Amino acid sequence: MSVFMDLNIISSNDKSRLRSIIETAAHLGYSTVALNYVVEPKQKKQEIPKPQSISDIFEKFPIVQGKSTPIKVLNRLTIVATDASHFRPTNEYKLFDIVAVYPKTEKLFHAACMTFDVDIICIAVAEKQPFHFKRAPVYGAIDRGVFFEISYVAAIRDSTMRRYTIANAISLIEACKGKNIIISSGAEKPLEMRGPYDIANLGLVFSLSEGDAKSAVSTNCRSVLLHGETRATASGVVFTMKKPQALKEQTEDTPASKKAKTEAS
Repeated sequence: MSVFMDLNIISSNDKSRLRSIIETAAHLGYSTVALNYVVEPKQKKQEIPKPQSISDIFEKFPIVQGKSTPIKVLNRLTIVATDASHFRPTNEYKLFDIVAVYPKTEKLFHAACMTFDVDIICIAVAEKQPFHFKRAPVYGAIDRGVFFEISYVAAIRDSTMRRYTIANAISLIEACKGKNIIISSGAEKPLEMRGPYDIANLGLVFSLSEGDAKSAVSTNCRSVLLHGETRATASGVVFTMKKPQALKEQTEDTPASKKAKTEAS
């Protein structure tokens, strides 16, 4: 059975609204959601927020529909960048499970694909894409394990934005051949969310294959989370783990270790 995820639920100080959205996500069958904190550095005094404690929203997390496990809630940071200086990773970035960037120019899109240390690159959905997607940077991002995000909520709100969403999505998918795509909601309220199978069908409208459309709300999202874990652990080169004391004593008491001690003495 597939594990479905929505990695873009807009965070809010309204805990009641967030609770309703997360409960709706669990009811629709999403096993994991990410609360998205959107920051536009060009705006004065806009700082990186600290993720709110999920335990303040729920005493007990809702159970995912069709499963016996509670929904998992992650934190995500999205930087809306109009200048290269707007994306400067700081210690605050480490507070988030996922880091995304929304580049507003072609130059920044190229930089995001080739050099920015991010997990997700967002594309325009509420306006005409201001530049064409070129395959070189797109495949550069794919090679680095970075994913492209299409949010569908704009298509629900307005017919004009629906045309932009579909056109921009098709343009991106033509460039990447359906690889490394995730589809998320960008929802701010429960009524804006749709079930994972509905979103997979929407992927067909975006010109994704049936398999790629399903992956866009399941396995690709899982890959984003793994990329985020790798990014936060020195590119996944070295993992260290302290041996439990009980296991250490057990190892020291093995015949081989006793023989080694005897020979050494």
